[in-house]
Amino acid sequence: MTGPAELGGGVVLRPLALDDAEPLADAYRRNRDHLRRWEPRRTEEFFTTAGQAARVAEMLKIRDEHRMFPWVLADGPLIVGILNVNDIVLGAFRNGHLGYWVDAARNGRGLATGAVREACRVAAESLGLHRLQAGTLLDNHGSQRVLRKCGFTEIGVAEKYLHIDGEWRDHLLFEKILHDGPPG
Repeated sequence: MTGPAELGGGVVLRPLALDDAEPLADAYRRNRDHLRRWEPRRTEEFFTTAGQAARVAEMLKIRDEHRMFPWVLADGPLIVGILNVNDIVLGAFRNGHLGYWVDAARNGRGLATGAVREACRVAAESLGLHRLQAGTLLDNHGSQRVLRKCGFTEIGVAEKYLHIDGEWRDHLLFEKILHDGPPG
């Protein structure tokens, strides 16, 4: 659906591929402590190549059904982040939910901002979406800055929105209207 996009420093945003299972497992193991407070609790299988292979296969199946579009942030063979447009709904809604993370060692370099901007472009031009929504934990100020820099506006707080790190947690919700044209 879309090719790689340069994000700077040798990092590209590119579509997820079947052979990404091993580098994804490495990325999740490397960032296990960093991501713990931002993500659901994970089984040990999740951090293995086999666990990621099953996950990648499922994500690509959902992509082929036009319900999701997964990308990775890659520096050569090394995966240094992910970005997904999930829960794609077409018809009159034409909406998707944006989620992303960047490797702890690469934070603060503009990679998330570049990736989110590119995802917004692709969501509008290639996926035909009208709107993207994103949510952050209330104290995830870095991600909130990224979303605001990319033109997202705050919707409000959703109480007990997602089960993150073992608890139902409140999230600050954001949206971005991508275009005002008719549904494609």
